[in-house]
Amino acid sequence: MIKAFALQGAAAVLLLSALCGDAQTAMRAVQGQQQPKPHSPGPYTLRVDTQEVVLNCTVLDNKGELVNDLTKKNFKVFEDKALQTVISLQHQDTPVSIGLLVDNSGSMSSKRAAVTSAALDLVRASNPEDQTFVINFSDRAYLDQDFTSELSALHNGLSHLSLSGGTALFDTVVTAADKMERSATRPRKVLIVITDGDDNSSKLTLDDAIHRVQDLQGPIVYSIGLLFGGDRSRHAKHDLQAISRETGGIAFFPSSLKEVDSVAAEVARDIRNQYAIAYHSPQAGVGGYHTVRVEANAPGHSKLTVYTRSGYSSAQFSAKK
Repeated sequence: MIKAFALQGAAAVLLLSALCGDAQTAMRAVQGQQQPKPHSPGPYTLRVDTQEVVLNCTVLDNKGELVNDLTKKNFKVFEDKALQTVISLQHQDTPVSIGLLVDNSGSMSSKRAAVTSAALDLVRASNPEDQTFVINFSDRAYLDQDFTSELSALHNGLSHLSLSGGTALFDTVVTAADKMERSATRPRKVLIVITDGDDNSSKLTLDDAIHRVQDLQGPIVYSIGLLFGGDRSRHAKHDLQAISRETGGIAFFPSSLKEVDSVAAEVARDIRNQYAIAYHSPQAGVGGYHTVRVEANAPGHSKLTVYTRSGYSSAQFSAKK
């Protein structure tokens, strides 16, 4: 049965909050990446106490390649500009809960076959114990496949086409983030958004969507923008960059449909090669929003860039008590 999510009226108002930051493009090479060793069998456990902040980070060198040989001493974490003490660092290929959010508006009609193929290749390249759901969206978001590891089920979910209506990107991101909070079972959470245009149908704003995801301490949002020219592409590019950067993900903008598959493979590699950094926050019980910045330096590496979320709301800690 297809379940429809429609963020309208009072339901959307409950989700409103505001925060946004600047964004940047991150395009890079997709060859020669090394993957960490798979985790040892066992329960999927991510222990987080009421004062512990966990940051999932992707580290790239100046060539845009993944860096996989860092230790705890190579990282510095700043919260509200104050240096924090890193208490743990993990770099394992742990299972992920993934949400595939695919634009189903009319302008995607000529792109859907390539997008479906790339999305399935991404799942094939992911950890076999990942769980993935599919939401197709136009002016509303439809859950066409709930969490599964079955490729055939995901293919069916991606095949539910309507190709009409507008693009409610911001509402869909919030809907998917709330679903992750309710029912995701894997230690890490990722949303992958594939779209070809800017939002023209959401009740929520860009700020609302970013703040809601940050309030939930995840998921990370990766964006693949199929923006092949036109004035609206600049606006859409800004929005996708902002959502990804502020949640710790990366936005990709392939120059043609031929590049979509390689970009999807790069996203899969990024997801499997993240660091999880934990620290005890002295501000976790203090109300408001707290900014976060992570730096990495190591001998033998030139300038390193760390992608992680830009901050968190202390409200998430109050909810745990």
